[in-house]
Amino acid sequence: MKIIKYLFFLLLLVVIGGAVYVATINGEYQIEQSRTIDAPDELLFNSINEYKTWEKWNPWIDGSDDMILEYATTTSGKGASYSWKSETQGDGTMKTVKTIPFASLDQKLTFISPMGESTSDVYWKLEKIDERKTKVTWGMKGEQSFMEKAFWATQDSTLSQTIRPMYKKGLENLDNLTKEVMKQYHIHVDGETEHGGGFYMYSATASTIANTSEKIAQMLPNVNAYMMQNNLPRTGTPFTIYNDFNEEQGTAIFSAAIPTRDKVVTPKDSDILSGFLPKQKAVKTTLKGDYINLKEAWKAGYKYIADNGLELDTASPAFEVYRVEPELQPNPAEWVTEIYIPIK
Repeated sequence: MKIIKYLFFLLLLVVIGGAVYVATINGEYQIEQSRTIDAPDELLFNSINEYKTWEKWNPWIDGSDDMILEYATTTSGKGASYSWKSETQGDGTMKTVKTIPFASLDQKLTFISPMGESTSDVYWKLEKIDERKTKVTWGMKGEQSFMEKAFWATQDSTLSQTIRPMYKKGLENLDNLTKEVMKQYHIHVDGETEHGGGFYMYSATASTIANTSEKIAQMLPNVNAYMMQNNLPRTGTPFTIYNDFNEEQGTAIFSAAIPTRDKVVTPKDSDILSGFLPKQKAVKTTLKGDYINLKEAWKAGYKYIADNGLELDTASPAFEVYRVEPELQPNPAEWVTEIYIPIK
């Protein structure tokens, strides 16, 4: 009996000692992982803010065969939430408590496991590097309960060592998904049409064909600023007129333009000038997608002209109109460009 008492006493000492040890462990934690993604901050924010997109990149959802997801009525923005049930990964809920558009999100994670219910603060930070590049940080912080500290004290890895690789994988999945979304495009040759023409303000230059998009992106804001300073009304969306396009030499002369109501007389030394586009017959091609697909869209338009025995009007320059542009839509897959090739 004495041996049993001694063993019980020793066991009690071990339990008490273990409890004291666990109690002294610092339960506070903060885990975060960052990744620079070649995508606009607005596009990435929208993907993170909408819980229904999480099925496509969340590593825990991707790695579970039995997870059942349930969405609340609101799935994006402050107050949005979703929940899940899984025998292998536990049950839980995620709720958005604060958003700063295109910059940050704060969420509350509640996780239910055999150790009980625990809560963590999940946060996202988006740092805009340039128009097409964003640093995304995904983090979590909180304090472990006694039971959670006891559990992790018996494991070969820490909470941070377990969560961080999953965050890394999730950001990689988000990167890949975003790239696939941005790659989507569609080209449609609308056929023969008549463009109404009209007055416009423009800035002209010459450059290599490879640099035209970069030049246009610099020129259009200047034209717009001039119009605003001089109270000139915009009567349509921006467009580019290709006055000369030499593929053999790889050069182009073009004008970045914005429609206006009337003819404008500008100072002789002004870089911004006034022009007029006549009403004309043209073959119209519409590209929905990134500008990198414009070359293919132009080829489709010229092919339509050749296949239908139409004759080019070489006296009139071709032009492209930006119906939905980057300023209005962060996702390149949603940009809409109309190409007009004049015909006789």
